[in-house]
Amino acid sequence: MSQPTQPTRRKALQFLASAPLLPLGSTATAALLATGCGGGDGSSAAFASASFTSMAAPTLANPAAMATTTVGSALNVKFSDGSSQSYQLAYQPFFITGDLVSDGKGGKVLAGGYVDINNQPIIDKSVAGAERQFFSDAPDGTSLLTVPNAKVDGVKGKPVFAVVQFEYTTWAQDGKTDMYGKLPSPIAVLTLDQDQTTGKLSLVKYHNVDTSKVHGLWITCGASLSPWGTHLSSEEYEPDAFSIASNAMFQAYSQNLYGDATKANPYHYGHMPEVIVNPDGTGSIKKHFCMGRISHELVQVMPDQRTALMGDDATNSAYFVFVADREKDLSSGTLYAAKVGAGFSIDPAATGAAALTWIKLGSATSAEIEQLANTLKPTDIMTVVKADPNDASFTKIVANGKTEWIKINPGMDKAAAFLETHRYAAYRGASMGFSKMEGTTVNIQDKVAYSALQNCQDSMVAGNAANVPGNGVSIPKTLKAGAVMALNLRGGLKDTAGGAINSDWMPVDLKALLVGEDIAADALGNTANPNKVANPDNLKFSEKMRTLFIGEDSSQHVNNFLWAYHIDTKQLSRVMSIPAGGESTGLHAVDEINGWTYIMSNFQHAGDWGGIHNVVKNTLDPLVKANYRDKAGAAVGYLTGTPTQMNLAKS
Repeated sequence: MSQPTQPTRRKALQFLASAPLLPLGSTATAALLATGCGGGDGSSAAFASASFTSMAAPTLANPAAMATTTVGSALNVKFSDGSSQSYQLAYQPFFITGDLVSDGKGGKVLAGGYVDINNQPIIDKSVAGAERQFFSDAPDGTSLLTVPNAKVDGVKGKPVFAVVQFEYTTWAQDGKTDMYGKLPSPIAVLTLDQDQTTGKLSLVKYHNVDTSKVHGLWITCGASLSPWGTHLSSEEYEPDAFSIASNAMFQAYSQNLYGDATKANPYHYGHMPEVIVNPDGTGSIKKHFCMGRISHELVQVMPDQRTALMGDDATNSAYFVFVADREKDLSSGTLYAAKVGAGFSIDPAATGAAALTWIKLGSATSAEIEQLANTLKPTDIMTVVKADPNDASFTKIVANGKTEWIKINPGMDKAAAFLETHRYAAYRGASMGFSKMEGTTVNIQDKVAYSALQNCQDSMVAGNAANVPGNGVSIPKTLKAGAVMALNLRGGLKDTAGGAINSDWMPVDLKALLVGEDIAADALGNTANPNKVANPDNLKFSEKMRTLFIGEDSSQHVNNFLWAYHIDTKQLSRVMSIPAGGESTGLHAVDEINGWTYIMSNFQHAGDWGGIHNVVKNTLDPLVKANYRDKAGAAVGYLTGTPTQMNLAKS
């Protein structure tokens, strides 16, 4: 998957490959692309830069645009000889969840369909006489990749694979039964046929990954591609083992997975799964139990192929880093949690940055922690009480927004570090003050990581019951619209106990890069400035385009957006609008696969109305229902691009 550092004009112009922007199902080819890229001009001008134009946010003047994926932006590419090329962008789905797609064996499989521990369909019986297999309306993390020596029947060009995970289902088909967190998350490998003339990707095969050997999957959210070409998944909002007996959602999950409401073990969830794609388009999965049991969101492994910066999507969350013992192997290593120094701010204009130091929580292998998960009960690890015991052997912490007092049982520090990670990190003095820390990504050239804070509220706000005085994370007032943070990365660090950290990619400080803006509701219903990022979630960085892509999970924008922010020019461009009530997910910026560049994007739960949708709901609801299976379906796909003009004149 390497690429030349100085691509020719013809090679560089293969950005955002696709057929022409015609209605779905068109069989037209991209002759325009082939002829519009300079043909046989023989130019060897190098790619110089790329930028995106910004589309306007859709309004009720065009309700159809608000009720679907709408793209009105363009990608402009410049070359070293002064020539340029413009690509008009559009969105191309592979499928809408609930579609019957090919299993590659002559049969059909339900896209996004749920299965139990025995890989049997889980049936939605909420409407008598209309029973059907549950399928997800919430596709999320997606990785586009290649595999050496891949060969899949039906592929005419070159095989490319996408791994797609499905976070949850919002409602049963009766529209009344809340299904969030009650079904085991499916994960699939898509075999895609890459046309070598146009770069267009077409779905050939859909393979459900068997998750039974890893106890099924729990609320898989954001994802990333590892440097060695595997899909790094996530399990979000780890179930609290101490209150599991009263957790009706987890009991329903266990019932749907095992047919037994008490069989699922909470310590098997909240970990980091990894999917390996095989040359035939199938896949296998393993869970890494040694990377901390936290609200895993989007893991970013650094170029050293050992250091993983992890999002932690929770109240009282923290920055966690895992440093693996070996390259390309996350099955053993050391877990660290950050302590934030003075000067933390979400103001991009603030001078300086808050320093980060790192507390070593422990070292372990995945196998030994899984064995502890299999055998230990929460009370074997620690004692947790909700009222002050007036006992000096207990430590006061705040976890999940609530004050607790805990005491680690003798000999249980390792179990606490890896199975009760949030509580143990707080006990060790880590800065557990962030709220809804989402995606992470890395700018390799500048050695900077980026991290999304979907909301800056609750545990981040001074005076809030969840805020921990003195932990370094404190802002004077809530910013619901959130922020994107930048973290400089360095080597040669020692942990707070003086031990050397074996990584050259550790975050050393923290500073705001972009922030949203809360506003009084505008005429459409937005409660955050629609011309700024609000509630950032998915993050991906393109080294080639020097662009940070940001997908929103916003309850403040009537339509959520996918944004492109150029790190050097500081230009923020709205690239795509998601169907109203939906969330932008599945973001993956791929600089080069067989000479072509792609931006992957999905969405979730279109038409999931909140208070901000009161102005538009009555108009848009029937349109969204018509587009997306009565609001039960969602799209998995990618952005496409077709040349619209080109200036071949030399400067």
